[in-house]
Amino acid sequence: MTAGVQTIMYPVKDLARAKAIFGALLGVEPYADEPYYVGYKDAGQDVGLDPHGHAKGMTGPVPYWHVEDIRVTRTALLEAGAESLQDVQDVGGGRLIAFLKDAEGNMIGLLQDTEK
Repeated sequence: MTAGVQTIMYPVKDLARAKAIFGALLGVEPYADEPYYVGYKDAGQDVGLDPHGHAKGMTGPVPYWHVEDIRVTRTALLEAGAESLQDVQDVGGGRLIAFLKDAEGNMIGLLQDTEK
């Protein structure tokens, strides 16, 4: 069971340039602005810029499905034929993420907030 796609992560090579572009697009300041991640919230969406995304296998934007149990969902996807690109990782604040690709090479991100 999911709560839908509420987060999208973009791999970027030039973080400063990407910040300028997404700042202009969204018209808001980032809520997180670190050398390893820049995050925006706009219209109920979380938009992230990951300067290390390409190195982690991201070939384009990754939609993150918000799930109740990331490990159960990840296992089900693997059993269905998905390939793991990033195992479950705690990124702070009780947020767990993982991402996989389907048989066609499409990226599937999973996100679980363990703290409310």
